[in-house]
Amino acid sequence: MSVINSIMSWFIKKRIHQMNLFIDNPIDVQNDVFASLIADAQNTVWGRQYGYASIASKREFADRVPLNTYEKLEPYINRVMRGEKNVLWYSDVSWFAKSSGTTNDRSKFIPVSYEALEDCHYKAGKDMLSIYVNNYCPETQLFGGKVLGLGGSSYANQHNAASHCGDLSAVLMQNLPLWVEFIRTPQLDIALMDNWEQKIEQLAKTTINENVTNASGVPTWTLLLFEWILDYTGKKNILEVWENFELYIHGGVSFAPYKEQFRRFLPSNQIHYLETYNASEGFFGIQDQPDSDELLLMLDYGIYYEFIEMENFEQENPPTKTLEQVETDKNYALVISTNAGLWRYIIGDTIKFTNLKPFRFKITGRTKYFINAFGEELILDNAEKALMHACHATQAIMSDYTACPIYFGSATTQSAIILINPNPIQNAKGGHEWAIEFEQAPNDLEIFTDTLDHVLRQINSDYDAKRTGNIAMLRPKINLLPKNTFYQWLKSKNKLGGQYKVPRLANHRRYVDEILAIASKNTK
Repeated sequence: MSVINSIMSWFIKKRIHQMNLFIDNPIDVQNDVFASLIADAQNTVWGRQYGYASIASKREFADRVPLNTYEKLEPYINRVMRGEKNVLWYSDVSWFAKSSGTTNDRSKFIPVSYEALEDCHYKAGKDMLSIYVNNYCPETQLFGGKVLGLGGSSYANQHNAASHCGDLSAVLMQNLPLWVEFIRTPQLDIALMDNWEQKIEQLAKTTINENVTNASGVPTWTLLLFEWILDYTGKKNILEVWENFELYIHGGVSFAPYKEQFRRFLPSNQIHYLETYNASEGFFGIQDQPDSDELLLMLDYGIYYEFIEMENFEQENPPTKTLEQVETDKNYALVISTNAGLWRYIIGDTIKFTNLKPFRFKITGRTKYFINAFGEELILDNAEKALMHACHATQAIMSDYTACPIYFGSATTQSAIILINPNPIQNAKGGHEWAIEFEQAPNDLEIFTDTLDHVLRQINSDYDAKRTGNIAMLRPKINLLPKNTFYQWLKSKNKLGGQYKVPRLANHRRYVDEILAIASKNTK
């Protein structure tokens, strides 16, 4: 182990002691975070409007301050973007993370304060490495080489020249200390290029001669870079290019559909994978156990958590639970209040706690990513598990997918837009239509379809009830897409780059119809 590797490993492991404090005393730590947030924001426009100075308890906070979506906070965020100070948060905000998450046409601009950078995102970066070193030291040689990061781009805020907007990765890169440039690749001007197709080519050409030991990014775009590198070098796998590569850090989407592809590019049992849960709004969880895909809820990043039971989510003012009130095996919508001035913000993700001592969880989906056209209540977690079984049963390797409802035997055509919570035509039988792109297609599409259907029926009683006897739903319809169909779809929407993700489930047909139209052109 090199001297620098030894020093870095020693330094980073010190953080484990601090993490143990919130693991052992989670409620006390969250109480401290809550009190600090309320005190810091009491003289802001928002804090005065809701009387933060007199809030004495978490219950009083929940009773007084409304739950918020981006649309509700947007007027305040716009004031901050125009340069007004002390609106949502007490310190100056000069960076805004442009967030779309998926291919929705409308972008959100999430304020990123100095406190959010230092006490949340950068702290999480150190914690990821601390956890990794703690789990794999002394074998790790991580710090003897460089980290590969796939960044986005940024630009001046058109409403206020003193501030900037950009993808979260670009915001983080442009605020890192200078010394970090010595341990990361590629150089910043390439990492921040806004033309994704040109950038991926430059990334491949400029990183192949570096000693890359680890990488982070969204799986889809990392795999695309790996393909470019192998095409450019003529090598068989990535370990022939970066022989000391040992760690891939991923997040943003489920890793399950990509596991087999990564094994093909990184054919070694010595490669480690670390899952994280981060977003423009904050950093929430890290996989802290090498033998489990559960995520540890990070409680000392300046984020106060509340949770809405999904069975109550559609209520006008659904009640929330605090950390001490949650239970395992219940689906919750995540609500956050942060050190960047997002107050009781419904982030749009759903989680399920797997353990309460310490608080570990799994991401189950999105509040808007579901199919419930016939009362089947299909969520992302169901879909991922069923697809994994179907791929295993047919030796398939999946690249990307999306799914939507379809009506059969009715006046509604396949190209029609199905509204959220529609009232289907009487006696019309419905179903689900899947658009899937494979790296390696199933050896038997019938078995793939039957396995997908069978597992969904096993794990989702509502789906099973609708499928029983084909009463309300028929067998799923699977569309096998030509390679790069999803890439072309994203490109058609000007949504190339690591911050954009394919929406997995939708309660309407727009995504699937657009994708099938592109696939149809490719097959002519």
